[in-house]
Amino acid sequence: MFSKTPTGRASKGSVSILNSNDRLQLRFRYRGKRYYISTGLADTPNNRKLAQIKASEIEKDILYERLDLTLEKYQPQSALTTITPITPITPIKKSQPKLDELWEKYSEFKKPQVSPSTFAKDFTKHRNHIAKLPTRSLDEASAIRDYLLTNLTPDAAKRCLTQLKACCNWAMEEGLIDTNPFAAMKIKVPKGAIEEQDIHPFSKEERDLIIRTFASDRHYSHYTHYVRFLFFTGCRPSEAVGLKWKHITNSVIQFRESVVVSEDGLVLKDGLKTQRKRDFPINSEVQAILDEIRPEEDNPESLVFKSPKGKFIDHHNFANRAWKSILTKCSVPYRKSYQTRHTFISLCVEAHINSTAVGRWTGTSAKMIDNHYGATNFTNLRPPELS
Repeated sequence: MFSKTPTGRASKGSVSILNSNDRLQLRFRYRGKRYYISTGLADTPNNRKLAQIKASEIEKDILYERLDLTLEKYQPQSALTTITPITPITPIKKSQPKLDELWEKYSEFKKPQVSPSTFAKDFTKHRNHIAKLPTRSLDEASAIRDYLLTNLTPDAAKRCLTQLKACCNWAMEEGLIDTNPFAAMKIKVPKGAIEEQDIHPFSKEERDLIIRTFASDRHYSHYTHYVRFLFFTGCRPSEAVGLKWKHITNSVIQFRESVVVSEDGLVLKDGLKTQRKRDFPINSEVQAILDEIRPEEDNPESLVFKSPKGKFIDHHNFANRAWKSILTKCSVPYRKSYQTRHTFISLCVEAHINSTAVGRWTGTSAKMIDNHYGATNFTNLRPPELS
């Protein structure tokens, strides 16, 4: 029972006999907790023998997993009747931080590592989701997951839960929490749901009607050429908004920069969403658009598409106001403005353009086009005559 490790500490499962204020005390650890029993006996050879008997009894019970956690069994009888039992010391549980506190710390950690637009949009969005939770206690992680499923779309709930997992994994690495309560949780998104929501292109007739309606509208006609350009290049809005005249050559449009949302508003950054640069060949339709809006003053740094006040077009604001208003006005079923890109790609596929070429023009992969854009616009397709 007095076995020691090479460091001088008592070995696991052993009971130490200590002198505490000239009185004998028994000390041991069990399942991560430390226990003390004060005997009340003076530190004499005879009293140590009595303490050894009690220590041996405790060690046996530890060995056979039958320890009396109340310690009543080990309170001295007869010779040890003067002992005053001490309640076992229970380790103080470390205060558990709330989810919103962890998210703020995690956000500050990730801020230098992500793009300004990602931080401004995604991290703020998830912070807002957390603020609306019925509880932010990590002990109620299941309730948090259920709230996300009830109040968000399956895809949004899955993305939010993924971020909460990442946040808590980071918190574990930082020693802020002991376990990640979201680690084993999963949210399944119905197969195909995202594709149906995200890829729903316009027909040629709808495309042309939208452009004509913009051109004739007294409030939003300013955006006509911007909308035409999106439809006939398939570029992302962030790429069109960041385009400057220096990027327009006789034969290609050089996409090199994009406008993103930051904490300071719209900013121009080098590179595109998924690549550093991309060239788009200018055809007659795109050339006509550029010729109609080219300014008389040759300023290479001037934006090709500007807001009515001559600044960056705020596409989010455009989509919520101009785009929604025009689709309502021309009675075209509402789809997000990003469908201009899907429309261009889908029409190229219908025209049997090589998917690799289309992928290079639009900054996506041929595999993505083959898997998700083939025959998406069914209204324009007819089965062949088989007789």
